[in-house]
Amino acid sequence: MSTTVVVGMSGGVDSSVSALLLKEAGYRVIGLFMRNWEEEDEHGVCRAAEEYEDVKAVCQLLDIPHYTVNLSKDYWDRVFAGFLEDLKKGYTPNPDVLCNREIKFDAFLDKAMDLGADYLATGHYCRNITVEGHHCLARGADQNKDQSYFLYTITEKKLEKTLFPVGHLAKSKVRQLAEMHGLPTADKKDSTGICFIGKRDFKQFISQYIAYTPGDFVDLEGHVVGKHDGVAYYTIGQRKGLGIGGAGEAWFVVSKDVEHNRVILAQGSDHPALYRDTLTADEASWVAGHPPAPIGTPYNCTAKVRYRQPDVTCTVTSGNGGHLEVQFHQPVKAITAKQSVVFYQGDICLGGAIIK
Repeated sequence: MSTTVVVGMSGGVDSSVSALLLKEAGYRVIGLFMRNWEEEDEHGVCRAAEEYEDVKAVCQLLDIPHYTVNLSKDYWDRVFAGFLEDLKKGYTPNPDVLCNREIKFDAFLDKAMDLGADYLATGHYCRNITVEGHHCLARGADQNKDQSYFLYTITEKKLEKTLFPVGHLAKSKVRQLAEMHGLPTADKKDSTGICFIGKRDFKQFISQYIAYTPGDFVDLEGHVVGKHDGVAYYTIGQRKGLGIGGAGEAWFVVSKDVEHNRVILAQGSDHPALYRDTLTADEASWVAGHPPAPIGTPYNCTAKVRYRQPDVTCTVTSGNGGHLEVQFHQPVKAITAKQSVVFYQGDICLGGAIIK
């Protein structure tokens, strides 16, 4: 009870069980809920208010105090505004990575410390392990739920103040624990969609902020094969939602020509235009605070360029100013500018960078 842990409570089962486990372990636990998005969804429901009711119910059951902090302006200024600007330029940014860097493990971590916390705990499926005296970010034990990809920007200094109570558990076990203890969130569905905004019709939601600018779908030879609603609504590797039928294999987005408002397509999931074996990246962030090898010295590891893609072996060369050159040992599908490339050595997440 001499150690205080503030748990980032989202209203979901993972953070609920995190609070439960910490309370059972004897910590002084405080629940802290973030309000990051105030608007109602398309059904007229304010998701933040709904989630907070679940947080209150869980905290009352566990007999722990709970507070709320409104970081909506921080989220807009530091995450969402930049997200929209990148979309307008034809990129596909990852708001979850930005949210973890700018909000959860920065502004929110500071709020937790203001409450007198020794540690901040979250319901992420990853692990904080110690190797040779250093805190390292490791994949979650449940490989299907591992979230280390989204957390690569966390630094060792912040890991020293962070706990991941469910990172060593399978999701099924987390559900079981919630049911055993009668937590109100035991059967609650996992949250999906944009960080803190939830699952929405992406095109409909984004159109509130970015005007539709219709243009042409063209093939690699420049022939018009259909019409699109605006380059912001499509991403490299996308197949669904293009609205193009006809003979032959399915069409896929292979690139975007923002200057001429065109989206370039190719047919077939194995079309060579979908694959690359190199990429460049900027804004490198390393958990240890520095790259695994000196500037200019190549090193081998594995990497993934999307959350659900399997690791691919690669050779990485770090340059000045956080610049990276990555050579994959086999072609990788749908490498996309402004997404993140994240590097691993076994289960240890080394860090990552923004694809250029």
